[in-house]
Amino acid sequence: MSTQARSDERPTLGHRLRIAGGLFACAVFLFPVAWMVVTSFKMPRDIFTTPPKLFFTPTVDTYIQYFGHAEVMKRMANTVIVAFGSGLVSIVAGAMAGYALARLPIRGAPTIGVIILLSRGVPPIALAVPMFLVARKLGLTDQHITLILAYCTFLIPYVMWLMRGFFLSLPPELEESALLDGCSRFGAFFRIILPISMPGLVSTLIFCVILAWEELLFALVLTNRNATTIPVAIAGIAGDTVNGANWGALTAVGTLTVAPVVVFALAVQKWLIKGIADGAIKG
Repeated sequence: MSTQARSDERPTLGHRLRIAGGLFACAVFLFPVAWMVVTSFKMPRDIFTTPPKLFFTPTVDTYIQYFGHAEVMKRMANTVIVAFGSGLVSIVAGAMAGYALARLPIRGAPTIGVIILLSRGVPPIALAVPMFLVARKLGLTDQHITLILAYCTFLIPYVMWLMRGFFLSLPPELEESALLDGCSRFGAFFRIILPISMPGLVSTLIFCVILAWEELLFALVLTNRNATTIPVAIAGIAGDTVNGANWGALTAVGTLTVAPVVVFALAVQKWLIKGIADGAIKG
């Protein structure tokens, strides 16, 4: 290769500045998470030292203490059930709604999609209180199914919008061929469109699970003990002592809460990024 070609491949000053800016932004956003993880392994006397100790004797006593005290494992299981349950229900309802807006001859379909998406702008507390009153009237408070349905209210608009983008990116000739071969509209949707859209379905499901995993308000209002999720456990530990928050317990349970989501997101980040990008292209 010529010297000119090799010089063109060298990073420019602007490219280096963008990389430096990206690394700085990552450091700023990841520093609180790293500090939480490090603090969770400190003894109580090491947490409040001034200046903070960078070198200390790590301990897992806080993890062992609060595994049983705060019923962490039970609440973690509740979180898994509610997150994946609401994700699956939202995928079924949102995918069908997205397909209808993308393919059926509905007047003003794009406007309808925008209105449904804008419903996410309603303050959650405006929905949580009526949901609690209805659930109490029906005797469904502190139940997994109640929390799953509550989460669907903010997950389905996202699923609808993302899946509508996937369906719009598919050539309509696929369905036309299936209809000519004798398939009904539902048959073409379930036999042709859904298998082709599996990457979009998986990435959207991942997105829903992550959103449901970290939700606090609905879980705090609609549950009491049996269906309580891990974010509620963290909120309870924050006021567990009369002298202030128990930072050792907070950081330990916070680390246990964040770790599964981080591992899950890293394992499926390719699907998640593809789903959001493809859904936004035609959305």
